[in-house]
Amino acid sequence: MKKTNIFLSFIAIATFVVALAGCTKPKDGAEGAAGKDANETCKLCHNANVVEAASTQYELSKHSWGEAAFAEAGNTGCGPCHESEAFKYVCANNTPSTFTLSTTTNKWTNDYASVSTAAYGEISCFTCHSSLHSTYGSADLPALTTVAPVSMTFFAGAKTINLTQDGGISNLCVKCHQPRPFTASGQNGRILNYDSLKNFPTDVFFDTTLTTNRLKPGYRTHTHYGTIGAIYAGVGFAGIEFPGTLSYTNSKHTTETSCQDCHMATVSGAAGGHTFKAEGNLNGCNVTDCHGAGTVTTSATDPYLGAVKTEIKGLLGQLAAKLQQGGREIMNRNADATTNLWYGHTTNNYDGYLNIYDPINNPTGSTTSFKANSTSGFSAAQIAFNNTLPKLMLTNAQFGSIINFQMCLREYSLGIHNYKYTKALLTNSIAILP
Repeated sequence: MKKTNIFLSFIAIATFVVALAGCTKPKDGAEGAAGKDANETCKLCHNANVVEAASTQYELSKHSWGEAAFAEAGNTGCGPCHESEAFKYVCANNTPSTFTLSTTTNKWTNDYASVSTAAYGEISCFTCHSSLHSTYGSADLPALTTVAPVSMTFFAGAKTINLTQDGGISNLCVKCHQPRPFTASGQNGRILNYDSLKNFPTDVFFDTTLTTNRLKPGYRTHTHYGTIGAIYAGVGFAGIEFPGTLSYTNSKHTTETSCQDCHMATVSGAAGGHTFKAEGNLNGCNVTDCHGAGTVTTSATDPYLGAVKTEIKGLLGQLAAKLQQGGREIMNRNADATTNLWYGHTTNNYDGYLNIYDPINNPTGSTTSFKANSTSGFSAAQIAFNNTLPKLMLTNAQFGSIINFQMCLREYSLGIHNYKYTKALLTNSIAILP
C-alpha cells in the first residue's frame, strides 16, 4: 500500500512539473547569437599545466606554509609583508616608507603600515596576483599586484630600488624582501644616520655609561630577515660602505637577471616554479659562460658556486671574530638547526642576532647593554645576573660592521645573489676594525 502511494505521488509531481513547464514556455522566435563558451576561457589557466601545477608547487613554498600571517594578524606595522590584505593595501594606496614627526609626542613614526581593517590574511595566489579574473582571459596574466619601483623603508624612503629587467617583475619580490630600518630608540625614533657610521668610524656609538646613546643594542637589534632585495640591488642600497681595498661593484645578476629567472625556473624536484626555491636547481642559470671560465653545470655542487659560498662563509667568520670583545662574542651563536634559519652558513652557526642578555628572549646571552642596577622591569635575580655581565661598548665602525654582517648573512645565498658587492662589504668591514 505504501509503495502504491509513493508511486502515485511521483506521478502527481511529474504531471505538475510538465504542466508548469508548459505554462512558462516562451513563444517561438528567432534564435539569438551564440554566447561565448566561458569554459574554454577558464581552461586557459584552469588546467593541469597552469593553475593546478602552480598550486601544487606553492604548497612547498614557505609563503604557503609559513605561520607569520597568523602570528602577526592585527599588526599594522608588520602586516605589509606578512599579511595578504595589508600587502595589497600598501600597494593600492602607494603607502610611503617615510617617517613623520608627531608634533604632540615629538617622536618619529614609520609611515609604512597598513590599517587595522586590512591587517590580516595568509599569503596566497591573490596576494601577488591581485588583479586575476578582471577580464577572465589571457590578458589577465600575470596580473602582478605591483611592479613599481620600491621605496626603501631602510632609508625612510630616501632611496628607491628599481630592477627594470623583465619588465620590473623583481620589484614585486623586493617590496617585501627588503631590510627594516634602524631607529634611534634611545632618542626620538628617527632612523639612524648611516653615513655617520662610515664617516666617523672611531666615534663611540654606544656605551652603557653615556646618556647620549642614539640606540641601545639588544638581542633583537637587527636588519630583520629580508635583506635579499638590498644586497641584490647592490651598490648604495644595502650596508655601510666603508672605504677599503675593494671597490663597490655589482655582479651581473643585478642587471641581467630577475628574481624569477632563478627562483621560478623550470621545476626540478622541490625547487623552481611556484616553490620559489632556487637551491639545487640551476635550470634558470645562463649556461653561455657568463660566470667566467667554464659554464654553470646542472649540478648543485658546481665548482663556481661552491667556491663563492666557501669564500663568503669564511669572510663572515673573520668578521664575527673581529667583532669579539675580550674574546667574548658580540654576534649570537645558535646551534639549533630548527630555530636558526642560517644554520650551517657559518662555522659557528651565527644567526644574526646579538649576544646580549635578555631574560625573556635570550637568557643565555653573555654581554649586556643594560646599565648596572637597571630596573628594566625585570626581577631582582635577573637584574643581579645582568650586573655581573661585561658591559657592551661599540664604535661606529663596529655597529656598521654588525649591520654588514647581518645583511650578508641573512641574504641567505652566501654571495650568489651579488658576489662582488657582498665580498666588498665584508672585506672592507674586516679591514676597518682593529
